Amino acid sequence: MTTASRRAVLAAAGAALAAPALGQPAWPSGPVRFIGIFPPGGGTDILSRIWCQKMSELTGQQFVVENRSGSAGNVGTEAIARAPADGTTIGLASVSSLSIAPTLYARLPFDVRRDFTFISGLWQLPNLLVVNNDVPAQTVPELIALLRANPGKYAYASSGSGTTVHLSGEMFKHLAGLDILHVPYRGGAPAHVDLIGGRVHMIFDNIPQSLAEARAGQVRALAVTGSTRSPMAPEIPTMAEFLPGFEITSWGGVMGPAGMPRPMVERINALTKQALESPDLATRFRENGATPWYTTPEEMADFRAANEAAFAPLIRASGARVD
Repeated sequence: MTTASRRAVLAAAGAALAAPALGQPAWPSGPVRFIGIFPPGGGTDILSRIWCQKMSELTGQQFVVENRSGSAGNVGTEAIARAPADGTTIGLASVSSLSIAPTLYARLPFDVRRDFTFISGLWQLPNLLVVNNDVPAQTVPELIALLRANPGKYAYASSGSGTTVHLSGEMFKHLAGLDILHVPYRGGAPAHVDLIGGRVHMIFDNIPQSLAEARAGQVRALAVTGSTRSPMAPEIPTMAEFLPGFEITSWGGVMGPAGMPRPMVERINALTKQALESPDLATRFRENGATPWYTTPEEMADFRAANEAAFAPLIRASGARVD
């Protein structure tokens, strides 16, 4: 064998070792479907579309959001679990279906530990407590006094049982000792329609839509649920300023079905890191109340498990359970 031939053989062998196992590509060649697990128009949908747009710019491929809502995100989450593990379908990893649902639901159509490939975190954001303009309370202490004086008379809306919107209301009930009714909706948009129309009285929803409605005079904002005031609205206090220990933050990430090839996961993770570090995405996230949140796949898996453990006692204490 000549020296040139030997070099050619060695180069071919090195290329074979460097290639992903079983000939799997490090990225699919066509459009990527991103399953959004909540209805279009809400805060998580807006943030998902911002990330997908940036990923399209970075890859030159289309990232298409497909909304598959229902059962507090469980319908879309199941669709992600059942998708082919070739990278053509990924979707939203959400606190509601991954950290809350395992305790809230007696049965789920997926296993959070077995059925998914966690890729990266995307954002974290607080909820905002807003009330209908006819509610005669201007502050959280005034609202607590009103609700205590009228047990069972007032209702809070949510985008579905098992969301941070729901559990923010349950934490409010628990910490303040209140008797208020929970009215779940299929997503945040119809809940806000009834809130503005006066059919329900309050909601703890993701900050972008609620804050926009408050600034338009449609509702009244009272407090955010994060540990610190939001940079979007520093004039609005936190719930913890009135109820120590009150803190719930929503989060979103990207995941795929179980069994995705590791080179593909690493490629999506690296591109996500690049996307989240871009100044224009960071600005658009913050305009929508969210903080960019990058993690490794392992960090995201560990965070999800710890988050589930933190929510479980609150869910059990609330008595919330879906059979």
